[in-house]
Amino acid sequence: MMDRIVVPLRVFLVLLFAGLVFAQVVSLPGQFGQLKGDGADLRWPLTVFSILEVVCVQVVIVCIWRLLTLVKVDRIFSEKAFAWVNVILCAMVAGWVLLLGMTIYLSLRADDPGLPILLIGLVLAGGVVLLLMVVMRALLRQATTLRTDMEAVI
Repeated sequence: MMDRIVVPLRVFLVLLFAGLVFAQVVSLPGQFGQLKGDGADLRWPLTVFSILEVVCVQVVIVCIWRLLTLVKVDRIFSEKAFAWVNVILCAMVAGWVLLLGMTIYLSLRADDPGLPILLIGLVLAGGVVLLLMVVMRALLRQATTLRTDMEAVI
């Protein structure tokens, strides 16, 4: 049963990772390299920001891959899993802080409220996902403790 889930998920993770590498190398630098006029001074900040955000997502993908390996060998409820979950949390915090910083930077420069409202919405959504991950980590901790206690009894 688990292979029917893990294998397709890994295929999607590989495709997503490959797409993100393409975006980092070709798409994002090319997109922001074409900025002209008033937006030309944003070329480098937006390029660096977007590439760093993609790196955060790539780190999460690698950690999910490692967690899937632990699931496959039935070791997800072990201390080893927490190292990967902690790296996911660190990457998510880094991505969220970058997004918050860019939101503040761009909001101070904005002429109309559309972009700041959109970015604030993304910051809030990112915060929700980050806090949800903290809750998931706590649930993993409880499940790991419960499993360890049950194994000690048996």
